[in-house]
Amino acid sequence: MSDFRRGALAALKAKIAALEAGGRACSASLPFGATAIDELLPGGGLPLGRWHEITGAGLEAETGAAPATFAALMATPLAARGEAVWVFRRDDLFAPGLSGLGFPAQRLIQVCARDEAEALSVMEDALSTVGVAAVIGEVEDVDLTAGRRLQLACEKRGATALVLRRSPFGNAASRGAGSTSATRWRVASAPSEPPAGEFGLGAPRFEVTLERCRGGRTGAFLMEAAGAYCWENTDGAHPLRLVADLGDRQLAPAQHRHAA
Repeated sequence: MSDFRRGALAALKAKIAALEAGGRACSASLPFGATAIDELLPGGGLPLGRWHEITGAGLEAETGAAPATFAALMATPLAARGEAVWVFRRDDLFAPGLSGLGFPAQRLIQVCARDEAEALSVMEDALSTVGVAAVIGEVEDVDLTAGRRLQLACEKRGATALVLRRSPFGNAASRGAGSTSATRWRVASAPSEPPAGEFGLGAPRFEVTLERCRGGRTGAFLMEAAGAYCWENTDGAHPLRLVADLGDRQLAPAQHRHAA
């Protein structure tokens, strides 16, 4: 592709992203550091000042283990910029486990909500609060009205929200008629691999599908935790790294399980 065509395509993507954001172009993004992922996202990384949806499959819809781990790793660089608020309805978040992933637990504020409405309300308040850089909320569904309210709250201070779609008490998760999220990720756990020449468990791995991306494209990947990541680290490394680009969403996950 020529430089002219590449530039024209980038400009077109920026216009589409601005239109889908209601005329407000994404002012900042957080790159993953992997071209295969970043080139799919508008601005070359995860759009900041927006809200993003993370879902699981099967029992993950209730336990939310893999999606929560993935969300914590995504939010780790953001927690270096301010406080992180985690809103949940089922009080089973284990902060020391987050520290093991490299998440700065000293920056974490936990809030247990009584119901869905309160969880969404707390998220809005947190996003509008000075000093908060990231808000992670566990809710069953976000309808169009709630989604627009979350986006407006994100724009007040530039904070980023990660919505974990979870049914914490085993209820069937509902789906709204649409979504205003900037991206939607489906996350499932994948077999880990120990370091070469060593025994034991390797870094946590995830089968990740980018199902929705406003102003960008979708894709599927095998990703893993990059290791000991500290919020004080300034080398720019993202706590999630790409292991492989899953070209076929139906066949690739099974192939990786067979190989492992």
